[in-house]
Amino acid sequence: VQLVESGGGLVQPGGSLRLSCAASGFTFGSYDMSWVRQAPGTGRELVAGITSGGTTNYADSVKGRFTISRDNAKNTVYLQMNSLKPEDTAVYYCNAINKWRNYWGKGTLVTVSS
Repeated sequence: VQLVESGGGLVQPGGSLRLSCAASGFTFGSYDMSWVRQAPGTGRELVAGITSGGTTNYADSVKGRFTISRDNAKNTVYLQMNSLKPEDTAVYYCNAINKWRNYWGKGTLVTVSS
């Protein structure tokens, strides 16, 4: 089982990034997927989730700025991040979960700074 995040980097406030998470080794389409972030010195925070059926949910802090989507044909989940703020700086982790299993990626660092 692998979850491999990509797309992180350094971006200026107000900028955009698109994160990707490529999944392998499990039946991607039957799992709920989410993006979770952890800023330095803080706990993990759920950013956005998408169920196997396509229902989405977002943290209040990112509503209207971030969009989660999935492509089951490509076994990939995305996080489009717009209007980025310095407080969005964190390591972003991909998570896959169903009734019996819970998988995590290793994370990708997003730094929002001028």
